[in-house]
Amino acid sequence: MTIAVQGVTPDTFEIKSATLPLVALVLKSADLDALARELEARFGDIPDFFDHDALVVDLSRLESEAQGGERPAVDFPGLLELLWKYRLAPVAVHGARNELAAVAKAAGLFPAPDARIGTAAAREANAEVVQKVVEPEAATGALVIDKPLRSGQQVYARGRDLVMLAMVNPGAEVIADGHIHVYAPLRGRAIAGARGNVDARIFTLGMEPELISIAGLYRTGETPQLAAIRGKPTQVRLVSDAEGNRLVFDPLK
Repeated sequence: MTIAVQGVTPDTFEIKSATLPLVALVLKSADLDALARELEARFGDIPDFFDHDALVVDLSRLESEAQGGERPAVDFPGLLELLWKYRLAPVAVHGARNELAAVAKAAGLFPAPDARIGTAAAREANAEVVQKVVEPEAATGALVIDKPLRSGQQVYARGRDLVMLAMVNPGAEVIADGHIHVYAPLRGRAIAGARGNVDARIFTLGMEPELISIAGLYRTGETPQLAAIRGKPTQVRLVSDAEGNRLVFDPLK
């Protein structure tokens, strides 16, 4: 026999499930001085790259490398202060065990054992310190720039594609969370999928870059393999297969 009982809904609150977009700091070393230098080199000239994004600290790499040996001590107060400097909001820890888990909890990070830190391909492809935990949201409303970028200038299309209708000169930098389209020579630096989007691509009518990067995997303009497409219409994409993760440069016809 089925029994139905009328429920009671509180007047002042409701409890519902929710999801939260996060970024993950995959910590490879407990050396905060080295981490500070690398964060400065990567994000120091992009002060608004993060916008108080919630972050989970992933200690899986440190824990796996410590198996059978002494676990490195992590200065969590110092780590949190460093991350806050870059407008990141650390809220949880993943992959911590034993002493590290206890110290992280004492620092105010709640355990998140079920956090999914991207895909296996994305983890390998992203050589940078910070990567997306969830797939980036689809970019909407591309940012369109119709003037040339001079040396020292930088454009960042947060959460969307970037369309350049003029040249990106040497010393200039274009960054997008989505795709980058350059309908002119690309002679500076181009960073697509900046927040971990491994599906992002770069298109240009003249491939002459100082640096090309997608989801953290990068190649410099001096790479010998680029000689065949230098100055030509080209698209760049990230491929992950049995051969590993690599940037593929395809001529555009």
